[in-house]
Amino acid sequence: MASRDSGASGASGVEGGANASSHSAHAGPLVPVTARGEATRRRILDAAEDVFGEMGYYEASVSEITRRAGVAQGTFYIYFHSKRETFVELIEDIGARLRAETSAASESAPDRIEAERRGFMAFFRFVYDHRRIYRIVEDAGRVAPEAAREYYRRISVGYEHGLRAAMRAGQIRETNEEAIGYALMGIAHFLALRWIIWPAEGKNGQEQPAQSSNASDAGIPDDIFDAVVAFIARGLAPD
Repeated sequence: MASRDSGASGASGVEGGANASSHSAHAGPLVPVTARGEATRRRILDAAEDVFGEMGYYEASVSEITRRAGVAQGTFYIYFHSKRETFVELIEDIGARLRAETSAASESAPDRIEAERRGFMAFFRFVYDHRRIYRIVEDAGRVAPEAAREYYRRISVGYEHGLRAAMRAGQIRETNEEAIGYALMGIAHFLALRWIIWPAEGKNGQEQPAQSSNASDAGIPDDIFDAVVAFIARGLAPD
């Protein structure tokens, strides 16, 4: 455009284990040390994405997250200390997955403009598949502003690195890479709002079934996508 397992025994026995002796110690993240533990943590995070995205942070509950994840509440606390910690880690997880997908899509591009095209497409596909992330990140600005800032900062850092490399290679004009990075992030953000998030919410604000038949099923009309890529190409063209 871009961890949890230990023996907590109870009525249900050991669930997979985390490397902290007690969830009440608040000594830091509870990191799984087995594949089973990581799979359980993944289920909890996936359920948390659905619950926080549908209900918002304040209405969401640990009980609803565990119900959807299919785990006991005691199991939840093997992996997370609190609802807020789960929310913050979910923001980090969403950001990491988004950056990985956009990076993988653009890394073999022959030049920076093609990297932008592929990266934008990967971003739109990710948002199309995870439409609730917009509400989650918006809530983060109020609930955990430090996590929201870090979410955007990490995207920007990768962007700046790619833009600097393209400037050195003479592929794009010399300019302030941080400013351009945030400008491009803003373009992607609002295009996704206009053509993916808002239509999915419907006129009454209720979530609608996903519908897409354009821009490689990423939800952005082909003519809109092409116009934006052309606009970026002209704006970044070397002097």
